[in-house]
Amino acid sequence: MTVKFGYGSPDQLRDVDAILRLAEQADRDGLDHVSLSDHPYVADLLEGYAAIGFLLGRTERLSAFVNVTNLPLRPAPLLARTASALSALSGGRFVLGLGAGGAMDRITTMGVPEQRPADQVESFEEAMQLVRAMSDGRPAPTKHYPIGALKAARVAAPLIWTGSNGPKSLAATGRQADGWIPGRAADWLSERYRWSRPIIDEAALAVGRKPSDVATIYNFPGELTATPVRRTRDDEGRWIGGSPAQWVEELTDGILNHGAAGFTLFPRGADPYDVQLSRWSQEVVPAVRSAIS
Repeated sequence: MTVKFGYGSPDQLRDVDAILRLAEQADRDGLDHVSLSDHPYVADLLEGYAAIGFLLGRTERLSAFVNVTNLPLRPAPLLARTASALSALSGGRFVLGLGAGGAMDRITTMGVPEQRPADQVESFEEAMQLVRAMSDGRPAPTKHYPIGALKAARVAAPLIWTGSNGPKSLAATGRQADGWIPGRAADWLSERYRWSRPIIDEAALAVGRKPSDVATIYNFPGELTATPVRRTRDDEGRWIGGSPAQWVEELTDGILNHGAAGFTLFPRGADPYDVQLSRWSQEVVPAVRSAIS
């Protein structure tokens, strides 16, 4: 059983030194991936694609992705070429995190025309098809991407993990994607997961895919404490953290009993980020890998 373990990087301009140090630490410790956000309309955040390109160049084994790409700001044909370049330069360590685009009122401040929700979802699905066609097929014009005579690059298409929330985008994920990142850091015990995942599974089956073709990769915030805590979930049932042993128990249950296929840690709490990342990579992840092997 292959399960992916990574972390969400800080992404403030003031955190550059820490961002580079943490990526090198995660690479040494054998984590699978690092993610950064994509909010270029925020002045003090690193631009996601510039950042992950740099991190891929500073690491040897770590994959990287934008969690998730703000598609209205990045036309799919150009995004496909960016994906090919990052995949080629990194030896296949790029993952395409993709979203239809939230916060349209902020997206339009970048000079992008406003899209109707229906057009956003159509563009989202067409983008996944186009990215693959521009790597291993024959790219053809679509409704939202009336491309000309473009040829496919000789680079394998990246894995596509989507951040989809509404029923139509969830169905597009089931038809097209390799992975799904539940929104609002929802996990397998949440109401959001319970109603969302069946939509993905039904859409996958409708086009001849298996539900297992779409892995669930969780954004997983929480505190990694040195000692056990009394409660690992809050009154609403949301995971809040605990000791490494408590994390191991929780994640192992998620994998073995709920089909979880990956986790991206977002450390919370009082202990320094690098301390919690070390507990994650050196204590939690090896123990979970051993438990599911």
